[in-house]
Amino acid sequence: MQGETAAIRITESEGKLDVYPQNRTPSSGRASAKSWQYSDHMENIDGYLMKYTNLVTGWQYRFFVLNNEAGLLEYFVNEQSRSQKPRGMLPLAGAVISPSDEDSHTFTVNAISGEQYKLRATDAKERQHWVSRLQICTQHHTEAMGKSNPPPKARSYSMASQGSGSSPMSMRRPSQNPTSLFGWSQVHKGSSVYSSKRSLLPDHLTNAREMMSQAQGQHKDLIQSIEGLPATHGLSPLDQDLLMLKATSMATMNCLNECLHILHLQQMARQRGSLGGPTIEWLEPKLPDILKNGSSPLGRFTTEEGQLEGERLEMNSPESCSFSGEQEDIDAEDEVEDTFMDKEEDLGAVEEERSIILHLLSQLKLGMDLTRVVLPTFILEKRSLLEMYADFMSHPDLFVAITDGNSPEDRMVRFVEYYLTSFHEGRKGAIAKKPYNPIIGETFHCSWKVPQSPDASKEVSLGSLNPAATATTQDHYQVRFVAEQVSHHPPVSGFYAECQDRRICVNTHVWTKSKFMGMSIGVFMVGEGCLYLLEHDEEYTFTLPCAYARSILTVPWVELGGKVTINCAKTGYSAAITFQTKPFYGGKLHKVTAEVKHNPTNAVVCRVQGEWNGILEFSYPNGEMRVVDVTKLPVTKKRVRPIEKQGPNESRRLWQHVTEALRQKDIEKATEHKRILEERQRTDERHRVETETPWRTRYFDREGEGWIYHKPLWKNSAFKS
Repeated sequence: MQGETAAIRITESEGKLDVYPQNRTPSSGRASAKSWQYSDHMENIDGYLMKYTNLVTGWQYRFFVLNNEAGLLEYFVNEQSRSQKPRGMLPLAGAVISPSDEDSHTFTVNAISGEQYKLRATDAKERQHWVSRLQICTQHHTEAMGKSNPPPKARSYSMASQGSGSSPMSMRRPSQNPTSLFGWSQVHKGSSVYSSKRSLLPDHLTNAREMMSQAQGQHKDLIQSIEGLPATHGLSPLDQDLLMLKATSMATMNCLNECLHILHLQQMARQRGSLGGPTIEWLEPKLPDILKNGSSPLGRFTTEEGQLEGERLEMNSPESCSFSGEQEDIDAEDEVEDTFMDKEEDLGAVEEERSIILHLLSQLKLGMDLTRVVLPTFILEKRSLLEMYADFMSHPDLFVAITDGNSPEDRMVRFVEYYLTSFHEGRKGAIAKKPYNPIIGETFHCSWKVPQSPDASKEVSLGSLNPAATATTQDHYQVRFVAEQVSHHPPVSGFYAECQDRRICVNTHVWTKSKFMGMSIGVFMVGEGCLYLLEHDEEYTFTLPCAYARSILTVPWVELGGKVTINCAKTGYSAAITFQTKPFYGGKLHKVTAEVKHNPTNAVVCRVQGEWNGILEFSYPNGEMRVVDVTKLPVTKKRVRPIEKQGPNESRRLWQHVTEALRQKDIEKATEHKRILEERQRTDERHRVETETPWRTRYFDREGEGWIYHKPLWKNSAFKS
């Protein structure tokens, strides 16, 4: 699609505008001076757009025609086949037209039947033109449908069904009568009796549609007023606040449109069901009890291999929670290089799981806390959240190298570099999947071996203090990691990493707060971390960015957003980092900027810009520039103990059956194993409440508002000296 201008033909009473791809010869040279702008009257337009088919076929060029009279969006393989039967068509009455938030070129058309077209224009202007034309046509035919569907009068009528020999709607053009645009997708589509029955049903969403129409008109006036401002002194169309207002109002309208669309689909499904006609199966899915919070009793689940391992857990036994407070002995000699090589596949288009997603969305409200909501299993990664935190340490060489900085300024810049490069491997790029929610008391242990630099200026030997920890570090430094889920409500995780040889450690506690935001889900990382460089007696406090799952109804993807800070009170250096979410119009994905400053002098010593999962550019006041490609950094594999040597509450052993079922793509089995673990957690919690037994953590102690590892290096006098 790059380097090509899409063809658009606008037919109006005053003239015709023809624009063709650069590699095509126009059949007509006539053009008017009309530019891209809003117009209240309906226009028949056509042109080439990219259409997303599936993960295998991907995007394909197709020739689209907007038929305003019939209220249809039709497409053909190419313009030459326009005289033939359309390859496909969508009725626009009751449809929802939504610009996508993944880029400035993509938009979706969601028909009332549940069918969806995901389309991509050449640029933002072309997308806006198609969206505005489609919305005007949709509004016109939706209002016509509402007017032709009055409330029923008190009279009886026959419900006898009659057969119909009419062809499916996808194989024919409906008439221009708005009520005939909704020929049902299976049988009885053209039945006159069925249509007459339908016309007797009330449309309870008429007022909502009228209010939505008024809001769209007011929103259009707002956009016109902003874009009509003169580019002179004072406010201009490019004012940041006005651009934010445009983007926010557009996002709000899109969300309202999506909600109205879902309500409309549910209403139509009920009407069709009440008439004995076909129903939309994915609107009212028969969800298994395992997707409902605490709604099913703990029954027996049998597979070809036999009973689930989880059944043997003594769910109602008080002993099932007796592990709290007991520390496990971790022998570094048992750890081996990780062989877990499974690559997470992206979710792609979620057409097959749309029923579950829509059922879930129907129970949510904007801003609702998702902490207690059970999310569907198919969106899960094959790892726990605690292990995800460990994967943020996949560049331990950069972590250890922080303390090698020759000056406070150099050490702060090194920490910023390590911080920015940690998210790509920890987050697995922009894959829109979610790790397992850790169970209270769950732990994860691992370590990394970091080759010692041959020209290291210092080599601290602490083998006499802890021979077991340094027995294998003659040629390598060892970085150890431990994480624990210290709280369930709210869900708080603590994790700690240290390298005793280099006298460096980091302690962090994170509360993950998830919220429903309409067409996306936000995860807010509430908490704080602290890096300790004992060799320099320096402490660096830092915060974490938010994560957002976007386009949850089409092709989900993840981006990071928010401002984070790094501060060192002793040296006076700080860093302000901004993870920028993609703006509604234009902009790049996954952009990040950072600024390292010496607070006493207010001097900026380093600036960073780029993508957190791509290329980062470090620039210095002297003109020097350094480029880091995150995707090409060597990843050090963590060392973990085999599952058979792990404790019963360590992440990989705890979730092993869920992980194996996901590997086999057996979602039902994975969901049942997951439910058993969650039910055990609820049973244990009820037992603690009944017996007034407080929960005791293993490795982390509560200090004020945070959680601190119980044996940190900075509290060991041998390492402080």
